[in-house]
Amino acid sequence: MLSSMRFAIALLSIICIASVIGTVLRQHEPAVNYVNQFGPFWAQLFLVLKLNAVYSAWWFLLILAFLVTSTSLCIAKHAPKYLADLRHYKENLRVQSLQAFHHQASAHLAETPAQAAQRVGAQLAGSGWKVRLQERSDGWMVAAKAGAAHKIGYLAAHSAIVLICLGGLLDGDLMVRAQMLLGGKTTFSGSGMIADVPEQHRLSVRNPTFRGNLIVAEGAQSGTAILNQSDGILLQDLPFSVELKKFIVEYYSTGMPRLFASEVVLHDKETGASVEKRIEVNHPASYQGIEIYQSSFEDGGSRLQLRAVPLVPGMKSFEVNGEVGASTQITMGEGQAPLEMEFTGLRTINVENMGANPGDAVQGGTDVRKVDLRSSLDNHLGAGNKVTTPRDLRNVGPSVSYKLRDAAGQAREFNNYMLPVDMGDGQPVYLWGVRETLADQFRYLRIPADEQSSYRGFLRLKAALQTPAMRERAVQQYVEGAVEAGRPALREQLYASALKALVIFAGDGQTGASSVTGLQAISAFMEQNVPEGERAKAGEVLVRILNGVLFELMQVARTDEGLAPLAPNAQTQRFMTQSVLSLSDALLYPEPLVFELTQFDQVQASVFQVAKAPGKLVVYLGCLFLILGVFAMLYVRDRRLWVWLAPRADGSSDARMALSTNRRTLDVDRDFEGLSHKLLGTSPSGEQR
Repeated sequence: MLSSMRFAIALLSIICIASVIGTVLRQHEPAVNYVNQFGPFWAQLFLVLKLNAVYSAWWFLLILAFLVTSTSLCIAKHAPKYLADLRHYKENLRVQSLQAFHHQASAHLAETPAQAAQRVGAQLAGSGWKVRLQERSDGWMVAAKAGAAHKIGYLAAHSAIVLICLGGLLDGDLMVRAQMLLGGKTTFSGSGMIADVPEQHRLSVRNPTFRGNLIVAEGAQSGTAILNQSDGILLQDLPFSVELKKFIVEYYSTGMPRLFASEVVLHDKETGASVEKRIEVNHPASYQGIEIYQSSFEDGGSRLQLRAVPLVPGMKSFEVNGEVGASTQITMGEGQAPLEMEFTGLRTINVENMGANPGDAVQGGTDVRKVDLRSSLDNHLGAGNKVTTPRDLRNVGPSVSYKLRDAAGQAREFNNYMLPVDMGDGQPVYLWGVRETLADQFRYLRIPADEQSSYRGFLRLKAALQTPAMRERAVQQYVEGAVEAGRPALREQLYASALKALVIFAGDGQTGASSVTGLQAISAFMEQNVPEGERAKAGEVLVRILNGVLFELMQVARTDEGLAPLAPNAQTQRFMTQSVLSLSDALLYPEPLVFELTQFDQVQASVFQVAKAPGKLVVYLGCLFLILGVFAMLYVRDRRLWVWLAPRADGSSDARMALSTNRRTLDVDRDFEGLSHKLLGTSPSGEQR
């Protein structure tokens, strides 16, 4: 069974299925990533079956070993027979056996058997056949063969499988696993500086094969690669260090990288020699048998300056400085526990599609609070490579990401855009995003930009909404402008309704009716106090009053700061419409502060893949064998031809010809007809002419 072809094909099928799993499922990810993506049950199952590290799993290596053994036994079993068949012409075939072949012909030749044998042999040799003549007591046998490469193709194709598997084992984790098992090496799962990692977590520079990642920031150098394992990492010391002099990145109009390359200097640790190289995608550098590939790029520790923007009264603004990848402690206010602020990312280019219909984002009952730049607002700001009609690709500027982590280790992640973004409706907004876990998508608070392209106009209105005295002044101005002076009862009624609507919307607890705020509080108030049949009309009136009072509240706030009132035009209307939605959303924002990006100094880092792969040449040789073997088996026909020449009494001869082939096709039929006509002079029907 071990040497049977069916067993080898079954093993090969299992390897193909495992390879598909290893391609679809990201390998060597932290366990928490699988839990977030697939859930605890499936994540645990993946870890037990080693599907997170398919190519280094014990069962995958065992299947490879069995496949190599099975295929090698197949070759050993059939190779002697095939090699012997290549040497033999089978000229000892019995004459009676020629009658059993599908392709056969007979004719009467005027030549003697010897003369006919010489002529037929010469004609076949001239057509590329290998010929052997055998003289018997009762005649001559001409044996010829062609297409012997077909059998060589069989051996080459099966040898290719063995070579490719051996090369894969050499360049896989087999050597690393052996060092961990026999050399006492263990994975490292802690944190700290690479130089401080103990020796038992490091692999020697004499390691014959490895494949790892090397991250180097601009102006820095590194000589230690990281080998990701399912339960941690191993460090691979290199015989040289890589210094990144300059990182180059160019973009398409879609925002996707068109080219990224690295200009590096390789410093030999033993000789001290320095070699300059340029590494691009698909153009690696090679040094001391180690290939250095340009894998990707990321932030190399950009320096950031952020400003805290208070969303609630009584809090003060302050500056925060940091680097991407680092963290610092901040305090939101007096008496509050400090938080750990982790700077997670900086994107200087965000190319988005701004050509979609602005109303599409809220169609179908979408909650306006689900302001998701990559989901519910996908028609506004899709991925840079997304095909949408119409397309208006635009760089909306830099964005910064950070996390706020409490003492219990719980963290929220934030993603804020530096500049206001025009969503297509003519009202630019600041996008401040938040999500609770990595599995969630960002939900964006949209803050309208005022006439100075600043968020301060909105914050001015928000602060006024939380001030009872300013609310009362705004209501008084609204009532005076809406009702004539001679109708005191109507003025008093409108004053009470407008003030109540403003207080409910502010959600400052004065009504005691509900804990909800904003538009949700208005909706809850209507459900509790207005009959169902009258809610639509009453709600329309109440919202109209609320909009009018908020406009007057903005005017009061601007007057108190010595600013000119807003002109009642279309731009002001767009600003106030968005402000009403943003005020409702801002009351649900989970933090009292938002950190805006004010300045940054970008530092790029290159991610290299370094590989020492002695099995690569073995795999290439196996691929060459596989191509040659498959083509030989598919396109080369193994053919054998026999011509028996028996003497007659008058000195002439009777000829009988037969052909065998590994595949019967129409081409073979035509070839045999041509041969019979050429050698025996027969017609296409097989009759003598």
